[in-house]
Amino acid sequence: MKFSFNHNNINVLDLEKSIAFYKQALGLVETRRKVAEDGSFILVFLGDEMTPHRLELTWLRDWEKPYNLGDNEFHLAFTTDDYEKAYELHKEMGCICYENKKMGLYFINDPDGYWIEILPEKR
Repeated sequence: MKFSFNHNNINVLDLEKSIAFYKQALGLVETRRKVAEDGSFILVFLGDEMTPHRLELTWLRDWEKPYNLGDNEFHLAFTTDDYEKAYELHKEMGCICYENKKMGLYFINDPDGYWIEILPEKR
């Protein structure tokens, strides 16, 4: 029996704002969308166009308060082929929330406060 990664899910308050953030910050594009018949939720799957892994954004119509992210120890991680250019983009966007220069990585946070680790492709 074998398993492979398919997707990760995060819940978001403002779906369009989150889609725009992930497109600008990480180049992710919408690959699929599911809207509940009663409009109670929308699922949007984002992909990097290189791997089969997807990020599922879930919007819930009746949810109005920020999500409890605990101590924010859960995070996604992305590698980039141009670490310096990525760093400059994220700095301009004002979304860098933590840097560890000694380890050669940093984190950005999305509109809902989720942390995303950015790593150079070659470490």
